[in-house]
Amino acid sequence: MTTFEHPDVADLNLPAVLFALSDPVRLEIVGQLARWETGEPPLVCASVGPEMPKSTRSHHLKVLREAGVTYSVQAGRERQLSLRRADLDQRWPGLLNAVLAG
Repeated sequence: MTTFEHPDVADLNLPAVLFALSDPVRLEIVGQLARWETGEPPLVCASVGPEMPKSTRSHHLKVLREAGVTYSVQAGRERQLSLRRADLDQRWPGLLNAVLAG
């Protein structure tokens, strides 16, 4: 299993996180990941977000990962995604819930 580079919790940057969450498509992806947080197997990149070209989806997922909003792991031919809720809540308690509720 290959992992991608993710920022450490201490390196999470509020402007980068807010930028990542400011796009409606990325916000929809984060909302879908938040609703999926029930101990189920992680979602794969092809199953998140609206219908869009693969390159566009990859761009949105990269922005979310590099900002520290999501965690990606390569598992075979699929990329598994999860939300870094605990890390975001550690840095900015309630931020993710407020953004998702808005």
